[in-house]
Amino acid sequence: MNVPLFKGLPSTQIEQLASIASYKAYRKGERVFSEGEEASGFYVVIFGRVKIAKLAPDGKEQILHIIQMQEPFGEVAVFAGERFPANAEAMEDSRILFLERDAFIRLIRKEPSVAMNMLALLSRRLRQFSSLIENLSLKDVPARLSSYLLYMSQYQGDSNLLELDVSKTLLANSLGTIPETLSRILAKMTQGGLIEVDGRRIRLLNRRVLEDVAAGRRTVM
Repeated sequence: MNVPLFKGLPSTQIEQLASIASYKAYRKGERVFSEGEEASGFYVVIFGRVKIAKLAPDGKEQILHIIQMQEPFGEVAVFAGERFPANAEAMEDSRILFLERDAFIRLIRKEPSVAMNMLALLSRRLRQFSSLIENLSLKDVPARLSSYLLYMSQYQGDSNLLELDVSKTLLANSLGTIPETLSRILAKMTQGGLIEVDGRRIRLLNRRVLEDVAAGRRTVM
């Protein structure tokens, strides 16, 4: 299992993890778990992607996180002994690893190195949620979009090129706006020479200005 959570573990521990894990296939749009459901274990995406989202009383969906391959999800509720605080849904046909809570806790009591890997992942997830809260509450939409483009270009391994891995509707939702506003801002950024858009591929032409927009030091006219 080539998963960061299990990175550096000896083969004997990998075998122990495999013995308590089960795999399940989910079709696109299928619910993995629902908000309020008892957290009996946590999950790791082996293939595909999963979105974590909450529904507002008016039915509007707010995407909290998009789980990529090799990333765990649902782990906070499990270790806090709580119910899942949001919905998890497969964004495409996916294969997901499930680790039952009690069996996993017994394992990390014997193998603390697994717990250290888990802490590192949880810390990174906390920073991501802190950034999400800041973006949604303090920044305008151009600043949120600039932050997203800068982050994704680094995440995908190229400082000036990225490929959108979600639809514009989902991206707009995760940025707390609507597709029409997102398209308008992308067009303004293109006209201003900040980016170049070719389908789902976006090239960052002026990273310094995008950083200023993301920090609120400049606006997109």
